[in-house]
Amino acid sequence: MILNLQSIFKDYQQDKLVVPVLKDVSLQVDEGEYVAIMGPSGSGKTTLMNIIGCLDRPTSGIYELAGEDVLQYKDKEMSDLRLSKIGFVFQSFHLMPRQSALENVALPLSYAGVKKKERRERAAAALERVGLGERVDFKPTQLSGGQKQRVAIARAMVNNPKILLADEPTGALDSKSGKQIMELFERLNEEGVTIVMITHDRNIALHAKRIIHIIDGVITEEGGKEETDE
Repeated sequence: MILNLQSIFKDYQQDKLVVPVLKDVSLQVDEGEYVAIMGPSGSGKTTLMNIIGCLDRPTSGIYELAGEDVLQYKDKEMSDLRLSKIGFVFQSFHLMPRQSALENVALPLSYAGVKKKERRERAAAALERVGLGERVDFKPTQLSGGQKQRVAIARAMVNNPKILLADEPTGALDSKSGKQIMELFERLNEEGVTIVMITHDRNIALHAKRIIHIIDGVITEEGGKEETDE
């Protein structure tokens, strides 16, 4: 099991009020799974993603990532865990505008202290993997939305993370580019990459093999692609 959340609660303090956002959430994801977490705005899905991504801590509960008790870690250890075990793909790409595609993809490796020659080799291989081997020297302004998201996916994958977290990955794309990104995710999953995708769009969620619904901080589950294709 790559991801194990047990009885996760998350409360926020607003003045003197305690606002519950996640209510007794338990979720397990095995290595190689492709899971969509689906919910409307305000459902708690972003809070859940932030906890899975070690960007936030729950109020209470258990969280184990690849067998490690994440919640025992100090902030610096959490940061190191994010860098080595989790790849992030966001709706708005978060690329450095003045850096080439290669330099953007190599960025996590520089944070991890990898030497320059190896950084360049691994970044080039990651871009090749997402079909952008010919675009290594292009800057984000020279790329389409779909190509920018491919660069972001290559950057997320360059450290060989244990899990790929995608937050509304097609939200800023036209339908054709979105379809291509979904096909890329399916291919990466077939290669063994564990994917957890956050979305409000059922058509996007149906690409996953398993769908988790979250509404008002509570989760329920339904089948995924295999059960809905019939």
